[in-house]
Amino acid sequence: MKVLGISGSMRKDGNTADLVNAILDRCHIDDIKTEFISLSGKKIQPCLGCEKCKEKKWCVIENDDWNEVIEKVLDCDVLIIGSPTYYYDVCGHLKNFIDRTYSLYHDRKLAGRKGIAVAVYANKGANRTIQTLEGFLNTHEFSSLGSVKGKGYKKGDVLSDDEAMGKAKKIGDKIVRLVKSNHK
Repeated sequence: MKVLGISGSMRKDGNTADLVNAILDRCHIDDIKTEFISLSGKKIQPCLGCEKCKEKKWCVIENDDWNEVIEKVLDCDVLIIGSPTYYYDVCGHLKNFIDRTYSLYHDRKLAGRKGIAVAVYANKGANRTIQTLEGFLNTHEFSSLGSVKGKGYKKGDVLSDDEAMGKAKKIGDKIVRLVKSNHK
């Protein structure tokens, strides 16, 4: 089983990455195969709404990094997807990534995986960020393993959010139990 963590934040090593990695770190303890991807520095164009993906069964936009990242999503069993909260919702860069997955929806190419939604917020708005991420996961027929909201603004702040770090550990433990039950 492979667990993939994606941070949609433009801050490569920011709080969103820290919270996603807290879940992945718990999986490392039990030697579960994991990978982390930051969308920071990656070029992800927005969906054009051209509907050509219905025929091609894949997004027709080329010359950006979406294909590389989505191939790894297709290869995972569990997806941890995280975003900082911008104006009560996911950040625009991650929204571009999510919108492009419409091209995979027609044939339900992402269905059957497990998913975890992660949001980091400075003051408020994390609930809606989680709702957007869960909407993405539900639309693509992921089974939810839960969500984590963490408070942080300055680099490393989320690591001091004991409630978020505890929840990240519990979700990591849930992934470990899932993997162990599949290997019995």
